[in-house]
Amino acid sequence: MLSVSQSFEREMAHLPPEFYERRWYAAYTCAKHEKRVAEQLTQRSLENFLPQYGSVRRWRDRRVKLQLPLFPGYVFVRLALREHLRVLETPSVVRLVGFNGHPTALPDKEIEALRTCAAAQLHTEPHSYLTAGRRVRIKSGPLADLEGVLVRRKNAIRVVLSLDLIARSAAVELDAGDIERI
Repeated sequence: MLSVSQSFEREMAHLPPEFYERRWYAAYTCAKHEKRVAEQLTQRSLENFLPQYGSVRRWRDRRVKLQLPLFPGYVFVRLALREHLRVLETPSVVRLVGFNGHPTALPDKEIEALRTCAAAQLHTEPHSYLTAGRRVRIKSGPLADLEGVLVRRKNAIRVVLSLDLIARSAAVELDAGDIERI
């Protein structure tokens, strides 16, 4: 007779690895609910990441500095697929992004790059999604070995990093000496 743990291990052996391995997924949220969703995921003890950038907005009588989501409508959550209902039960979460109704994991390298940008407080801002352009590799600094598209704007060099799964991009301002052509 099998014990409960042996029975569980036997069942797990037949499941695909993503079912029990913790990976990063993009949770699509209701408009302007990203911060609240991130708070609720934290309360549910689910690891999550909401990249943000600073923006100054001018209203009639004053200027206000706001922290806005880098990718509006998305919060990244790290979980094993067997826990996906805990995310979907969170108010304002619409779905996990994927194909044919199955959530698709994001490459760890892409999320770690965004987390590195946030930790190093690099100037990052949203950018239109790019699929073509001069490809470059970052050769030094906190984002070393990442690839992106080179963009010049106002005498500054920016590298556009794209998340293909959600078709969104972010531009990171870098020194010219930190990049090389591919």
